[in-house]
Amino acid sequence: MIAALKSEEHSQLQLVEREDIEDEEDLFEAIDKLISQGINAGDVKKLQDAGIYTCNGLMMHTKKNLTGIKGLSEAKVDKICEAAEKIVNFGYITGSDALLRRKSVVRITTGSQALDELLGGGIETSAITEAFGEFRSGKTQLAHTLCVSTQLPTSMRGGNGKVAYIDTEGTFRPDRIVPIAERFGMDAGAVLDNIIYARAYTYEHQYNLLLGLAAKMSEEPFRLLIVDSVIALFRVDFTGRGELADRQQKLAQMLSRLTKIAEEFNVAVYMTNQVIADPGGGVFISDPKKPAGGHVLAHAATIRLMFRKGKGEQRVCKVFDAPNLPEAEAISFPLFQITPGGIADAKD
Repeated sequence: MIAALKSEEHSQLQLVEREDIEDEEDLFEAIDKLISQGINAGDVKKLQDAGIYTCNGLMMHTKKNLTGIKGLSEAKVDKICEAAEKIVNFGYITGSDALLRRKSVVRITTGSQALDELLGGGIETSAITEAFGEFRSGKTQLAHTLCVSTQLPTSMRGGNGKVAYIDTEGTFRPDRIVPIAERFGMDAGAVLDNIIYARAYTYEHQYNLLLGLAAKMSEEPFRLLIVDSVIALFRVDFTGRGELADRQQKLAQMLSRLTKIAEEFNVAVYMTNQVIADPGGGVFISDPKKPAGGHVLAHAATIRLMFRKGKGEQRVCKVFDAPNLPEAEAISFPLFQITPGGIADAKD
């Protein structure tokens, strides 16, 4: 009986996914549409080889970047950009139109009602949510829970889409997904099949993995991209103050790519961040730690969450920075806890 229910839920999930693909067409215009505007198919193929699969994504690149693609001259790039402008409106829109666009934003449940309420419904698509805190504060556990909750139908506060997971610290555990899937009444095998995973070993590898995602996201309904953690490889590959400026520039390029992916494909980006000791924090600050990455990372994240340990398995979350959450809510501290089934509300 339970197995039948699970298979029925899974088929329902797959069915809704197919319906969603039709709706997704409105969110971005495929790069192939340039051919109808008189652009050579060979030039379109060159754009795809460079990781550009939508007209929206094309308009997010500078002409300098595009002329760097082998085989594209300045004249060709000008012609391609003119054609893309006819397909996609990248000019001014009214505030009412902007509000309508916001209606396509999906909020994905974290598994904890208290945490969802703090976030205004869950983790948002078309935005970057950053979670920072010490080790064992629940950042990666939330990532694993989101891997499952993203695949729930929208009627169950899920994202009804697939998940991409870039792991820089080697902390992804597929066996952890199984009990979380069971908690949500989903088939663990199907859930794992809907997660694509890559282990990154250098900051360059991490960036190349992001470039390769455009092809997958233009063809399949993805709703979540996880980067755990965004800063780890930069802290290893760049050392000392002499390389700090170069590190921050490369980090800014990576974060810019994440922002573009979030907005181009309407996916939620959840990235974890490490903390650094702040010796200048002062004697009156009980916990003088701050997120790594400096101002570059601070400005890139749409929503910043600070996690810290509570009693036992309980964890505390504080909204550190968010553009759309009220001040009273932004300073509240909801408790959640780590359970075998992932992130859940804390028990008293």
